[in-house]
Amino acid sequence: MATMKNEIDFLLHLADNALIIGHRNSEWCGHGPILEQDIAITNIALDYIGQARNFYQHAAQLINQHPTDITINQTGNNMVLPATEDSLAYLRDVREFKNLLITEIPNGDWAYTTLRLYLLSEFELQLFTQLLQHTDAQVAAIAEKSIKEVSYHVKWSQDWVLRLGDGTEESKQRMQVAIEAIWAYTGELFIQPDYATAACLNYAAIQAAWNKKVSAVFEEAGLNIPSKTFVQKGGPDGMHTEHLGYILAEMQYLQRAYPNSEW
Repeated sequence: MATMKNEIDFLLHLADNALIIGHRNSEWCGHGPILEQDIAITNIALDYIGQARNFYQHAAQLINQHPTDITINQTGNNMVLPATEDSLAYLRDVREFKNLLITEIPNGDWAYTTLRLYLLSEFELQLFTQLLQHTDAQVAAIAEKSIKEVSYHVKWSQDWVLRLGDGTEESKQRMQVAIEAIWAYTGELFIQPDYATAACLNYAAIQAAWNKKVSAVFEEAGLNIPSKTFVQKGGPDGMHTEHLGYILAEMQYLQRAYPNSEW
């Protein structure tokens, strides 16, 4: 049943985005520039892990309700059934993950991390706002809860983009370097995956709103948007950078070494 498979794949896409960026942000725990910001980035990581759990739980429920429709994963192996949030997070391989590439690239310095969070959060705010109209009430409910968290993520990360962009010569230079490095990964945000078939989704509208907001913030901060850049893409279809393999090796070790562990 293609429609159900599309819905499950889209849920996994949303869950994988949250899990991987949550893991990346958690790497700052104990390493933030000051205690207040260390706590802030750690709490943001926890927000994302919570979002991931919600989407994985719903995906697992649908998989278990339709086991004959979802029996083979991308690598050709039998999916572990019954599915759980743990099996979906910890027992899938790299090619089965559907997260955006921007979520898996290394943290870099503080400018790099806060800029990535800002660009991603502005996108998520628009996406989740559209998902409020999703025909699946559970998806709409998760989106409604997530909007409250993402709104804070936007505000917090935007403040850092402005602070560093309009700060010292060094902070401005670091933020501009981060823009040049990350910008190639932003184009993928607006490439609608084949399985994102919900009638409420309009990726062109998301991109228009994102461009307007990001351009205004960059202008205020005195930062420049790259004129031309190659678009890095493929994450939602299972084509990832080398970095995701290292993330999963670390993140999945405990579950694979001690099967049936639970969050």
